[in-house]
Amino acid sequence: MTSGAELLHPVVLHHVVNSLQWPALRPLQEAAVQPLLGGEDALLLAPTAGGKTEAAVFPLLSRMAQENWSGTSVLYVCPLKALLNNLLPRLEAYTAWLGRRTALWHGDVTMGRRRAILRERPDILLTTPESLESMLVSTAVDHDTFFGQLQAIVVDEVHAFAGDDRGWHLLAVLERLSRVAGRPLQRIGLSATVGNPDELLAWLQGSGRGKRSARVVAPDLPPAAGSSMSTSRPVGEVELDYVGSVHNAAKVIAALHQGQKRLVFCDSRALVEDLGQRLRALNVTTFLSHASLSVDERRRAEEAFAQERDCVIVATSTLELGIDVGDLDRVIQINAPRSVAAFLQRIGRTGRRPGSSRNCLFLALDGEGLLHAAGLLNLWAQGWVEAIVPPPEPRHIVAQQLLALALQRHRVGDNLWSQEWNGLTPFDKSADVIVRHLVEHGYLDVDSGMLFIGPETELRFGRRHFMDMLAVFTAPPQFTVLAGRTEIGRTDPALLTAKVLGPRLLLLGGRSWRVTFIDWKRRRCFVEPAEGGGKALWMTNRSPQGLSYRMVRAMRDVLLGADPPVALTGRAATRLAALREDATPVVHPAGTVVVGDGDGEVRWWTWAGFRANATLISTLSELTDASQRYDDASIRLRADVDGPTLRAVMADAIERVCQPEVSDKALAGLKFSAALPERLAVATLAARLADIPAAQAVLAEPARVTYLPIP
Repeated sequence: MTSGAELLHPVVLHHVVNSLQWPALRPLQEAAVQPLLGGEDALLLAPTAGGKTEAAVFPLLSRMAQENWSGTSVLYVCPLKALLNNLLPRLEAYTAWLGRRTALWHGDVTMGRRRAILRERPDILLTTPESLESMLVSTAVDHDTFFGQLQAIVVDEVHAFAGDDRGWHLLAVLERLSRVAGRPLQRIGLSATVGNPDELLAWLQGSGRGKRSARVVAPDLPPAAGSSMSTSRPVGEVELDYVGSVHNAAKVIAALHQGQKRLVFCDSRALVEDLGQRLRALNVTTFLSHASLSVDERRRAEEAFAQERDCVIVATSTLELGIDVGDLDRVIQINAPRSVAAFLQRIGRTGRRPGSSRNCLFLALDGEGLLHAAGLLNLWAQGWVEAIVPPPEPRHIVAQQLLALALQRHRVGDNLWSQEWNGLTPFDKSADVIVRHLVEHGYLDVDSGMLFIGPETELRFGRRHFMDMLAVFTAPPQFTVLAGRTEIGRTDPALLTAKVLGPRLLLLGGRSWRVTFIDWKRRRCFVEPAEGGGKALWMTNRSPQGLSYRMVRAMRDVLLGADPPVALTGRAATRLAALREDATPVVHPAGTVVVGDGDGEVRWWTWAGFRANATLISTLSELTDASQRYDDASIRLRADVDGPTLRAVMADAIERVCQPEVSDKALAGLKFSAALPERLAVATLAARLADIPAAQAVLAEPARVTYLPIP
């Protein structure tokens, strides 16, 4: 049987053997050759550093040579500009084997470089969905010429797109590109472990689902599927410790693994800044990376980290997605990531060197962080991985796409617009109600059966060449922080308006800065170095997400006695024992627990996750106060609820579970919600906040009432 390597174009195979000096292709690369050469859509799955890029690119280069593709024939799309920057040298080398070219186009690429790309089209273009959208609506780009010879799309880290609205935006843009090219485009997704690979591939196919041949290629991974268990236990050296504070976490990191290169993950920018400053105070060579640092600042940190040996880089998820920062020795996680999938990405950064193994040290800052980490590690040990589920009902993205299409085409037939997305739901004729709303409110004008941009779109989105209309998330305003002419990053304006005694100090890039001048009109803040102190703060317009039903149930299992099968330090074991003792009144293996404290506080411990609890509050409105806050584990009930009433209402409610109520604040955070009828905007958010199956599962469980105040 012919091997995959032998099917590659001879020039590509020659360079794999002689330039790269590979003795053989990796299993994923071998398995991907035949389906990709045959033009099939595919999802390529492998652990981090599993050779996914080469598995996609080598067959595409072979097709490019064998079929004599010309012009820009391959798009390589990534969720992060830094990941694109990191990939550029590799892909430039690979395309040069065939005398072909790779180029980079994203928001940081200069206008001069963009003009050069338009003059001499590269064979492979590295880019983001937002940059593709900007090219489609730009009058400087001849769409038919530039995109007319497209053949294939590679979507790297496809799971990072599919889980939020950027995925819907990407799918819509790909459909429009296929219209410009005049042909279906081969779609290849790259990802690490996901719980539902077949569904993810079907989603990536868009309008080609069921029409084009497709397969999941995953020879390196055991089977896994959402809530089911894989047949083999994952591999990795994992330890769980409880340190109790950021100060203690810094002391542990400084004391352990000296002489090694360590990557520390935090799940907030403020925590990255706090920990980074404390490590530097302990004379640890420390670098920082997060989204509010300037591009140059992040690049300098990542390059310096790659060249050092005895050092630490503290980062948010910006370094989760495969950006090369050199050969890592250790990964350290502060508290826990939100998902098992994120943990797999992070532990996958280690163990790449022969003789080394994948490893991760968890440092819990508090009891909640310890419980979350223990629950996550139990799921990981069982081989469980979350399913990637696209957000439901993306009507606001439909509105954005209709406006973007009008910019691209200038005029669109009022009965023909749906053809641009090749029948892909929800960008089909079901969006007629959104088109009517856009026309009625001046976002679109209509004349002689043609739709075009209206005055309201110009008013709301017309600044900077409609750039604000091309991003699908609303970003809160931030001020650029400058030390002289050097940009350090961005900070939240709340830090610049809060009352302070003495000098106003900021913490950014792991260093302290004293504010010397604020340019309110241009949103700029000038600083100079300070000796110490300062705060870091960033607000977000995104709705709170909380933890999933499955994750919170795993945390409850820990409280009921399930220890994660990893190394536990004495501190972690002692703190877990205390957590279990404290939780005795609120967890029970046979069902949920309702607890009243005698002072009017009645709380139902559902252990159901944030979205399920939001659903239950709305469904049980006669028992709850919708204004009350809720969390991942519990719901506050009315103080006058008695046991019989509670059980009767719960038994009845299982057949009438309804979606949560949506606040005005949440509605304001949904970008393009103003371009939707209010009822549709509310319905979109309600569908996204709901977890109806989990709510029904909770209502079906016995509720153990341990104490309720007597009326």
